[in-house]
Amino acid sequence: MPVFSVLFSLTQSGGGTWSHLASTVLPGYLFNTAVLVAGVGIGVPVIGAGCAWLVTMCRFPGRRVFEWALILPLAVPAYVMAYAYTDFLQPAGPVQTLLRDLTGLAYRDYWFPEIRSLGGAVAMLVLVLYPYAYMLSRAAFLDQSVCALDVSRTLGCGPWSSFFRVALPLARPAIIAGTALALMETLADFGTVSFFGVPNFTTGIVRAWIAFGDRTTAGQLASILLIFVFLVLLLESRSRGKARFHHATNRYQKLPGRRLRGGAAAAAFLACLLPLLLGFLLPAAILLTMAVQAGDQHLGPRYLELVANSVTLAAITALLAVGLAVLMAYGRRLHGRPAVQIANRLAAMGYAIPGTIIAVGVLLPFAAFDNALDAWLRATFGISSGLLLTGSVAALVFAYLVRFLAVSLNTVEAGLGKIRPSMDDAARALGAGPFGMLARVHAPMMWPTLLTAGLVVFVDVMKELPATLVMRPFNFDTLAVQAHNFAADERLTEAATPALTIVAVGIPPVILLSRAIARGRPGRQKAPAEARRSAS
Repeated sequence: MPVFSVLFSLTQSGGGTWSHLASTVLPGYLFNTAVLVAGVGIGVPVIGAGCAWLVTMCRFPGRRVFEWALILPLAVPAYVMAYAYTDFLQPAGPVQTLLRDLTGLAYRDYWFPEIRSLGGAVAMLVLVLYPYAYMLSRAAFLDQSVCALDVSRTLGCGPWSSFFRVALPLARPAIIAGTALALMETLADFGTVSFFGVPNFTTGIVRAWIAFGDRTTAGQLASILLIFVFLVLLLESRSRGKARFHHATNRYQKLPGRRLRGGAAAAAFLACLLPLLLGFLLPAAILLTMAVQAGDQHLGPRYLELVANSVTLAAITALLAVGLAVLMAYGRRLHGRPAVQIANRLAAMGYAIPGTIIAVGVLLPFAAFDNALDAWLRATFGISSGLLLTGSVAALVFAYLVRFLAVSLNTVEAGLGKIRPSMDDAARALGAGPFGMLARVHAPMMWPTLLTAGLVVFVDVMKELPATLVMRPFNFDTLAVQAHNFAADERLTEAATPALTIVAVGIPPVILLSRAIARGRPGRQKAPAEARRSAS
């Protein structure tokens, strides 16, 4: 519903606002958006898949910590990281102050990279979003059998050749799914690019909506984002052609793990430490320092209420999103008609729309329904129903589902794609129906993937800001809203406290998920036998 309401704006006249934007800033929007997409599209899979392969296949000091710690940047909102690095790297910050003290140079006598720039925005988004590719890639690597790698070794492939020619292609659906999620999040980001002064489609949408008061032009800009994402996903699907990425053998042996020593172990340690340090440890240390020095002094016990609101919304949305994703992905597996595929892709387009546009797309029809129902009840029975959906938790959860359904759908589709079609044929031959086959065969084999999907949605809802600001009920705040309110008033030290709370709440499920994924390997080994027993 919100997606079609946005696409409908293409048939309307945007007045003079669209002509003004097209002749002045639209080329800049296109260029900056393309650079952001290219930078994130390269950085996220390189860091995510590379670290996932190292912690899965190699044994080196610190590997067990990196397994779960590399997911931690996912719990940090991108705009909060932008605030932290800006305070850390600005001319009056500790880095440049120390540089001037050590060299005796004055400001302007030396060159220092500008963090509030297009390159800085790319760096912030890559550091925050690489866990998407890392989580899905690691789950895919853990699901691989050493049998395929052994065959490649017998055919003359070395370790690196086996990785690029066997392991990486087998994990391609998961890597592409994680990268696609990161790209859609990049296209929908507003806080980071706005704070860094980088004009793109998202800032243009908000400017057209708020500054010019032209919702039609804002919807047309959002439609361009939808079309762009659809073309990117279509191009990736076409590039795969008829290739399939499921296992071709029932044999499964645990990945052995190669022990690294000396320089190789040090290189692997540094390769995993660098994204963790820049994406979580350093920003968290900056926020913790600000919170200790002059953190929030006003909320006190109210933080318990904020945590409860955030966790409740995140848990409800995660459960609903995973359930819907399983239904949609499984329906596509059973009936791969073009209509089903197009419907799934359209349902996943909401992830590329800024939260503010989704909020408007949800509020307008919900408010129309509430008003129509209230008018009918007044005219017929003389009673008023008030606002049933508008300004309710149900409407907010619905907006979250529109926004984050792609997260769970892409993850579940990647997990289902790893299961051989012959498993479905065997289950049907033994009398299993569609739902019985899903519950007794597919779900046990892909439960680490379901946990991954649930966790990603949970953490995303915890830090969601635009839709929550617009649609939350009265006197119903979350940790993300509180952090934004302080940061908008340039009270960054006070914003550090709720931001750190978001991170703290997200750490336990991250650790549990990492352990669950690691324990998924024995389950993968027993899956064929369990599937045969369940089907019979």
